[in-house]
Amino acid sequence: MPCLLPDYSCRNNSPLTSGWDRGAGYKADLLAPARNSITFTKRMEKFTLQCMNLEIAENLLKHRTDGFSDSKALVVRRGAPFRVSLKLSGRPLNPKTDSLKIKIMLGRLYAIVPVTHSQVQSAGSQWSAHMDLSSLKEPSVHIRSPASAPVGQYHFVLCVFTKDTGRKLCTLGKFILLCNPWCQEDSVFIPFEDQRQEFVLNDSGLLFMGTAMNLVPRPWSFDQFESGVLEACLNLLDVSPHHQQNRKMDHLNRNDPVYLSRVVSAMINSEDDRGVLKGNWSADFKQGMHPSLWTGSGDILRQWAESGFSPVKYGQCWVFAAVMCTVMRVLGVPCRVVTNYNSAHDTNNNLVIEELYSKTGIKLNGSRDSIWNFHVWVECWMTRPDLGSAMDGWQVLDPTPQERSGGVFCCGPAPVKAVHDRRIDLIYDVPFVCAEVNADVHTIIVDQGRVLSVNKDTERVGALICTKAVGFPRVQNITGNYKLIQSPTSTLSSRSSRSSEDSTLRRAATASKGVLVFLTLDKAAVSGEPIRFTVKIMNQQKRSKRLKMHMNAQAKEYNHSPSDTFWESHGVIQMGPAEVKTIQQQILPVQYEDVVGDDLINLAVVVEDVASQEQALATEEFNISSPELIIQVADESSVVVHRLQTATVTFTNPFTHPVSGVLIVAGAGLLQNRASFRMPPLKAGGKVEQTITFTPRMVGTKMLHVNLMLSDVRCSVKGFKMLVVARS
Repeated sequence: MPCLLPDYSCRNNSPLTSGWDRGAGYKADLLAPARNSITFTKRMEKFTLQCMNLEIAENLLKHRTDGFSDSKALVVRRGAPFRVSLKLSGRPLNPKTDSLKIKIMLGRLYAIVPVTHSQVQSAGSQWSAHMDLSSLKEPSVHIRSPASAPVGQYHFVLCVFTKDTGRKLCTLGKFILLCNPWCQEDSVFIPFEDQRQEFVLNDSGLLFMGTAMNLVPRPWSFDQFESGVLEACLNLLDVSPHHQQNRKMDHLNRNDPVYLSRVVSAMINSEDDRGVLKGNWSADFKQGMHPSLWTGSGDILRQWAESGFSPVKYGQCWVFAAVMCTVMRVLGVPCRVVTNYNSAHDTNNNLVIEELYSKTGIKLNGSRDSIWNFHVWVECWMTRPDLGSAMDGWQVLDPTPQERSGGVFCCGPAPVKAVHDRRIDLIYDVPFVCAEVNADVHTIIVDQGRVLSVNKDTERVGALICTKAVGFPRVQNITGNYKLIQSPTSTLSSRSSRSSEDSTLRRAATASKGVLVFLTLDKAAVSGEPIRFTVKIMNQQKRSKRLKMHMNAQAKEYNHSPSDTFWESHGVIQMGPAEVKTIQQQILPVQYEDVVGDDLINLAVVVEDVASQEQALATEEFNISSPELIIQVADESSVVVHRLQTATVTFTNPFTHPVSGVLIVAGAGLLQNRASFRMPPLKAGGKVEQTITFTPRMVGTKMLHVNLMLSDVRCSVKGFKMLVVARS
């Protein structure tokens, strides 16, 4: 690599310190452009410092930052040494008469570090440096940062002092310092290598959407090693109000992942600052991109940086969380994306969410509280010395702007252990997260302002909390980390339709003493197929009853109240004493496919005893599985870096009418930029194939993912393929 060689001396005469000097600065000319060599008077020609080599390739590999090789910067992790080598001419270095010092600078902070001849074995709390004297013509200097050093871009000046001449020979370098989950002294240390690979180095993953009974995995490229992403993440710290208001204190505080994560949580949204993303939960996305169109974090972060830090339009919860996961992984903080199904937004802190229905089963929008079918946030791994070691581990952070924390829209870090134990006395935002996973739901039937019935459910909120499994493209149930559950399991197999039936049975039983009603889907709803469900009505009394029955279906977005009814059925039923009746119903594709798309369905059944006017309600909210995209890679077992590969994507139209759209292909480490292909109109039942080519740039397990955006229905179709890229 090219040598860095300015002709500077260490001019600052501040007292020598191996820690940060908070009061002293450095002169601007220390950072001036370098020249190719240093020339001294004839008396000094015997000893010349020609250049310094940052040994980027070697250091990136040792620090597990080789994914950042495209940035052409030296990226290292704190608490571990990195090596630079010096090239000398004239006489060799004389350890008895020549000495070295290094001035390390982060903004106005600096440390002056003497270079010793003995190696420091542990990270310690101070900067250290030692010299390898095996070659006095090209000596190596090993620089080690404290495991608690601030994150950021550093400059340093290395000076050689010669006692025989009294001269100083100096050279300039710079490096980017990140947190180090491999270092036991670092507050983000995580003990298992497979977890470090997953939560720090994995540049792709799955975000889970849909409902707890029908999970929808969405592939996502975190893109932390893609061009421009590292620089954008460092810019995010510098653009933050914390940095702009007090740069020195911000630099000092960047040693703490609690501080870092809170700054990033606030900066991902743009409500209070020049943050990355503008949220939009309306139906109008004309001024930007629909959140469902994003396939990865790289495009978002680059667009934000290239626009001069104007918010990118638009994001919703999974986009906010995925971009924050990218930033935290770049900074070296272990991070994963988490989905909470039936996530409560409790605006009055009473841990109760009220849902209103009409007497004909229409869900009404009459409460400031809400339940999102799913909500996505992140967890970061760190110690919590501010709260005690019992709160170490995973911390909830939520960059989606919902409520203010400390005056700004951010959330966390709230220890998951504190949420589990309901330690609402602890910072940050533990009460808010507790409500998201533990609130009770009161379902109320109203008519002209009168309350006809109230049904209380203590199990619906936080029905499932999950994340991507370590090392595998599948779901991991982590509900037990957040709350006490009756039958904790590590899989989702126990969440069957029977458990849904039982839950509905309990809810209905509290609402009516005379009549019980519940409904279940016969199977998970799939695009292009009828939605079949069963309504069971039970007369619990020993007398005949005449019942009115109302069934109602509404489309709804994951975080909104439903829209207008698109399907309904009404009737009258005669029930004998203690009789049980089962009614089979279906909603045909032609009735829902132009209304629902990627939305969910709120299905409700209300029965009313004509004589007593007693009401009973059963509800179910569910999603419709998207059609399948089939991805086949030619010679999948021998995918090699830097070698052209071919894949075929196949789609079969399950809808009752022709569809067209655009196929978007992406993959961190596989494609430099995402590719798009237009799909011509495809008749009902028709099949189309698209061939794509890509050249892997990085070794390891990579994800190729495709997104078919259909223009004729409100639906997008997603698929992914995991590939193991080998060295050539």
